[in-house]
Parts: sequence; C-alpha cells; structure tokens
Amino acid sequence: MNDNIIEITGVTKRYRLGKDNYVNALRGADLTVARGEMVALMGPSGSGKSTLMHIAGCLDRADSGEVRLGGRRVDTLRGRELVSVRGREVGFIFQGFNLIPTMTAVENVALAAEYAGVSKRDAIRRATGLLELVGLGDRMRHTPTELSGGQQQRVAIARALVNGPGIVMGDEPTGDLDTATSEEIVGVMRDINTDQGTTFVLVTHNPEVAEACDRTINMRDGVVVDDGMALFTEYRSA
Repeated sequence: MNDNIIEITGVTKRYRLGKDNYVNALRGADLTVARGEMVALMGPSGSGKSTLMHIAGCLDRADSGEVRLGGRRVDTLRGRELVSVRGREVGFIFQGFNLIPTMTAVENVALAAEYAGVSKRDAIRRATGLLELVGLGDRMRHTPTELSGGQQQRVAIARALVNGPGIVMGDEPTGDLDTATSEEIVGVMRDINTDQGTTFVLVTHNPEVAEACDRTINMRDGVVVDDGMALFTEYRSA
C-alpha cells in the first residue's frame, strides 16, 4: 500500500480576472502528504495555498498536472465519482464554520451523512457519537447562534468526520477564534489525528497552529518552496 495519501505533481491553475487579465495561482506545485500526517500549509496571501488545498480536495480543478488521493488519480474524475470523493474521502473545515443557522448541531452534522446516502437514523447516530467525541455531548440540540465560535468549529469538525474520510482539510480553521480557543481546536484535531489516524492538511497564517503540526509546508508565488521534510526527518531521527 502507498504510504502517501496525497500526491500532487506539477499542478498549475490560472484564473481569468478580465479581458487579457489573468493571475497564475499555481505554477507547477508539488505536494506529498503521508497517511496519518498533520501538516500546515503556509505562505503569504496570494501564494496559492488555498488554491492548492481546494484542488487536492477536488473542490477545484487544475489546469494541468496530476492529483492522486490514496494512490488513485482524481483530477480526471467527473460526475458522480467526483461527488463521491468530495463527500466520502475528504472532509472540510472552513474559517466561517458554514453551519446552517436554523438547524441544531446534531442536525448540521447528520445532514452531511444524509447527503452521502446514509439513512436519517444512522446519520443521527453517527452525528451524536462525533459530537460527543469533540466535547459537545451536552450541546448537540443547540443551534449555531446558541454556541460560541469554538463550539461551532467543533460542530464543523464533527461534520467533516461524519462520513469517515481519510483526509480532513481546513482552510484557516482557527482564523475567527481567539488564541485560547484556537489552541483548543487544534488540540481537538490533533487528538483525532493521533487516535484515529486521520490525515489533516491545514491552511493557516498562524505560526502556533503550524507548530502543533508534524510538518510545515511553505508556499510562495504558486509553488512549494519548502516541504518541511528536512526538519521533520531531523526531528524524527533525534
């Protein structure tokens, strides 16, 4: 079995802003993430880190290059196969939580499972267990407006996990949180990473989030300039 769960080779992405006006978000980026790693993806604004994460998670399509998840090439997928990858193989956490305000925590989490074809009864069962896992066993019947920012992000983490993905990708998952709450949320993700072997890829500007990860991957001008492997290997061998 391939130990790499994410393999991206030579990926490019160009966005058109207007007539004869383009921005090259990715310029031949390469990225490899091993199963069970928790990595931070860092770089200045406009470096391409969010674009690379979106392409890795099949939320966006590269103009060229190859993307493999779990050893299978996914950049060529279309239709139902692509939807299946998004719904079952990869979970997503966003800065703004993206919860449905009229639904309770357990309903928000269960809905993601129902969209993937799980029965309502099993979806509620899964959602209940995951909310207990992230420390919200006593808040699962509350709506987002009745929860703090940290609690809402815990709900979002549970939702990302509800279909049992091997990979969870976070786009600035602590960006709207204060320092103490950010540490708590990173701790929740690290516990899940350690206990369940779920791979986490976190786009972040926060060096404290990066320090909590196994490895920091740095981007600039649409390419990976440092994959963090030298320091990671040195740390592991120490």
